[in-house]
Amino acid sequence: MHQGIGLDAFNALAERKAVHALYECANSYTLARDLARGRPYDDHDALFRRADALLFALSEECVDQILDACPHVGRRPRSAKSAAEQCSVWDDDPAVMTELSEAARGYADRYGFGFVMHVGGLGATDVLAAIADRMHHDVDMERKVLRNELAKINRSRLERMLGPEGGYHNW
Repeated sequence: MHQGIGLDAFNALAERKAVHALYECANSYTLARDLARGRPYDDHDALFRRADALLFALSEECVDQILDACPHVGRRPRSAKSAAEQCSVWDDDPAVMTELSEAARGYADRYGFGFVMHVGGLGATDVLAAIADRMHHDVDMERKVLRNELAKINRSRLERMLGPEGGYHNW
């Protein structure tokens, strides 16, 4: 993943390279392409605002394509083993991870898509509580919450890609 490249370097990337860097953040070619074409950005916030606006303007089909790239809760990305079987970074308790996997399956059964949440340092029990809270939403409300969570994830990844204002100094 591109990390700490700075806004000036990002703005100067060839379009193809910028799309690639943005796709790593958003998992959407449409979003990445449109963000790249919107350059140059004056500051980080301008990029973040544009990313949010584009995400919220995407069709439900495009959002579903993003969801296909998201890891399943209770499993590590690109793995058939449960996180409990792999010593999860969240919790070493297999019972908690099993409960998390079951809650995520119940969520997917109810809504027809997987649970997505920007965890940002939260533990498995926090995610379990969030799943339980969100199970009270109707589908339309949950799709809105889902987009908000995707926006938080995108921002976190964009922040990592850019690094601090001005980027890191190359050695």
